[in-house]
Amino acid sequence: MTRVLIVGLGTMGQSHALAHHTHPESEIIGLVNRSAPDLEPELQGYPLMTRFEEGLALKPDLVVIATRTDSHAAYAIAAMEAGAHVFVEKPLAATVEDARRAVDTAEATGRKLAVGYILRHHPSWQRLIAEARALGPPYVFRLNLNQQSTGAEWEAHKALMQTTSPIVDCGVHYVDVMCQITDARPVRVHGMGLRLTDEIAPEMYNYGQFQVVFDDGSVGWYEAGWGPMMSETAFFVKDVVSPGGAVSIIDGDKGGSAEIDGHSKVGGLRVHRPGRGDEVIDLSDEPDHQGLCDAEQAFLLRAIAEDIDLARHMEDAVQSLAICLAADESIRTGRAVSL
Repeated sequence: MTRVLIVGLGTMGQSHALAHHTHPESEIIGLVNRSAPDLEPELQGYPLMTRFEEGLALKPDLVVIATRTDSHAAYAIAAMEAGAHVFVEKPLAATVEDARRAVDTAEATGRKLAVGYILRHHPSWQRLIAEARALGPPYVFRLNLNQQSTGAEWEAHKALMQTTSPIVDCGVHYVDVMCQITDARPVRVHGMGLRLTDEIAPEMYNYGQFQVVFDDGSVGWYEAGWGPMMSETAFFVKDVVSPGGAVSIIDGDKGGSAEIDGHSKVGGLRVHRPGRGDEVIDLSDEPDHQGLCDAEQAFLLRAIAEDIDLARHMEDAVQSLAICLAADESIRTGRAVSL
């Protein structure tokens, strides 16, 4: 039985806690949150603490970290140095240097470190990546995720923007998809962004886009915006083009840009091959958000039990973060950034 500590009890933290609540090989020994959380009924019987150190003193086998980005690396490193394996929500850290320190700690301690790239566990996204790779490079990636957030969702986004921009928080998922499709090295990033509200700090922006160039000639575009002013038109574009054709997500029923289940939903793919017509692939039988969180935690438990090598997983997490932070730097400086 794996003794599990959950740190951070927002939407993602509680979803990961529910995954361990139902997993037959997990035992939740504590929940950590700085303030009093509004817990799901299934979680209300577990010990609740306000300090990370209190939870770590319980000597967990696995620590699940779903706090704000600026605390991810420090908590992950402390947990691994205390002997625990770690699952940390994306992004792995606030800086590439901190992300590298976390990976180095995992290697030095022999602990497993998994990062919350939820799309890696989604069978429909795995199919999209396989279909795109079959078309062959070089690629054009056209990806975005804008969210017209209001009320509680907007408050959550404003809290996130105290430490992380939308282009980094959301972008790491989709840059990771780009990097799984092309094995090429990223070489240059150019970003643009805009502050569309006075409800966030003057140095922060709530809309951003960037272009990334890879050394095989592939180019990628990503866009992310948060807030009540965002459009519900074309908020979810997922399109990959190559000399061999194109593959695109075509399901339009996302339930609105603020609907969290819609962010991972595929529903259907259109595969276009010049001269051969189009193939529509129905992928409507998909796991929901909780099902994907269950799969993430089951993967890490299996990696621990079977000693699965997570070196590529960790390196990919650092690379996708490096690209998104380069985009953030480009937005703030007005200059393209070489990698």
